[in-house]
Amino acid sequence: MKSEKIIYESHSPTCACKVSLDYLGDKWILIIIRDLFRKKYTFSQFFDNSDERIASSVLANRLKKLKSIGAIDFQYLNYNYKAKNYYLTDRGIELYDVIFALQLWTVNNVDFNYSDNTTKWKVDVSEQNHTTYISNFKEEYRIFRKQLFGF
Repeated sequence: MKSEKIIYESHSPTCACKVSLDYLGDKWILIIIRDLFRKKYTFSQFFDNSDERIASSVLANRLKKLKSIGAIDFQYLNYNYKAKNYYLTDRGIELYDVIFALQLWTVNNVDFNYSDNTTKWKVDVSEQNHTTYISNFKEEYRIFRKQLFGF
């Protein structure tokens, strides 16, 4: 089921690149999306298990923003209605194409010390057609979401 489009506040003609950056152009947004794809799904996993050291107030704000645009959603834990398990919606899963392109551009154009995840990703990507890799990666997340959240 395709969700309705996000309504952009400005009615003036606007470049699609600018609109996407208005919603996704903050580094924390893509880090959270990346971490969801890495099967992190609780506030504490985002906060405690990240090398990037996001402030808790920033994390809370970005999670709300991602929910407001329909990229993520959450379920309350049965035993604790303050605790939430977050997941990518279908709209959020579509963002893997963006993350993939950014990572590929970076490994091809920037000299930096690779993390273990980047090293593994580069090897995995080099062994497959990129379209197939992206499709398989997104399907793996859907399977994870179904196992954890039931849909």
